[in-house]
Order: sequence, then C-alpha cells, then structure tokens
Amino acid sequence: MKGFVNSIQSMGTLDGPGVRFVVFLQGCNLRCGCCHNPETWQMGIGDEYEAQEIAQKASRYTEYFGEVGGITVTGGEPLMQAKFVKEIFTLCHERGISTCLDTSGSILNSEIKALLEVTDHVLLDIKYTTDELYKKYVGCSLEKPMEFLKAVNEKGIHTVIRQVTVPTLNDTEQSILALKELIQDYECVEKIELLPFKKICAVKYEREGKDFAFKDIPTPTAEKMKELIALL
Repeated sequence: MKGFVNSIQSMGTLDGPGVRFVVFLQGCNLRCGCCHNPETWQMGIGDEYEAQEIAQKASRYTEYFGEVGGITVTGGEPLMQAKFVKEIFTLCHERGISTCLDTSGSILNSEIKALLEVTDHVLLDIKYTTDELYKKYVGCSLEKPMEFLKAVNEKGIHTVIRQVTVPTLNDTEQSILALKELIQDYECVEKIELLPFKKICAVKYEREGKDFAFKDIPTPTAEKMKELIALL
C-alpha cells in the first residue's frame, strides 16, 4: 500500500517515548488556529511511499530506540490515511518496533479501529474543553476526540493527552481543571502535557500564502506555563 508523506525525522525525541523515527503524513481534515504545519493540510500531494519502505527505513534506527523508542506517525492527520498507517505499524511490529500514533482524534471508523489494534502508544490532542471553542478554532466538535479516546481506552493503549496552551483561549485555571475532569475516567491516560503556543510557524503560513489565524495572540510566559503545569 502507498501513502503520501510530507517529511520524515529520523531521530525525534518529542513525539512519544524515547527516541522516535517520526513520519509526517500529508493531508488534514481540520484547520486548527494554532497549527504548526500548514504545509501538511492538502491531500494527495507530497512524496509517495510504500508502507514497506517506511518500515525498512525505521528498522535502520532500531539500535537507537532502546526499550521504549520506536516509530511515530503524525501529520497532518494520520487518521486520514488509516489503512496506510495500519500497514506501516503491522510491518514495524514484525520487526519488533514499537508504534505511536500522534493525532487529533477527529475521525473514528472501522479502518481506524483496525489501526488501533497495532498501535502501542497514542498522543492525543484535546485542544479545548468546550464545544464552542472546538467548532470555532478546530473545525469539529469536542465529541469527536472524546469518542476516539473512548475507543483507545477500550483497547488499553498507553495514552498521553496533549494541549497547546493558547493565551486568552485555554490558559486559565478553570480550563486546566476542566481538562483534568474531562479525561479523569479514562484509565489509558498516563499523563497530560501542556505545550506552549509558539509563532515560529508564521513563516510557513507566509510561504504557503495562508492566513495565520493566531498571528496576533501572544506566546505564554514561562511563569504562566509553570503555573498551569502545577495544576496537573
């Protein structure tokens, strides 16, 4: 099976446990205001790879993975190419490589449930805690990632919840406590990570000729991030 890839990072350390071989797929169904990768939005473009090629490339780095590292597939939105990712993960499992899915969790169907069968770790973005903010700044309802989280929980997959901290939108004590409450009944969740909103991606928007919706929003201070993280 073939799929469209935007880029590959051979030695990632921020995309799941340990050292990861990170594959950024092309295509996304959402338009998040804080998106760092607008170049991955469009479907049907990018470099075309066979799943076998990706698995073979990942296997070259197994000596660096140790006991916890492996492959992470992100995007864009990897769920847009669920069959392709499933084949990659299946081939990686045959090679003893741990698999991690980095997703916004906005889609759930039989193909994605089949993908979860060969997924060891999930990094799930829960961007806001209200449906209003989700629909306005993401492009789907909050119900979508929560449905996905329920499916992940049923499979017992190791999960990290991630949220980009965006000043004026989700950087309050109330918002963080709401996030904790939202996921408290899901035993698969091992931790919550707060990531500071950054604007280094602005040059990508300029290059792509796209409007950066959050260009006027400030980045959170280190003190503010410490304060919010302490609530977790």
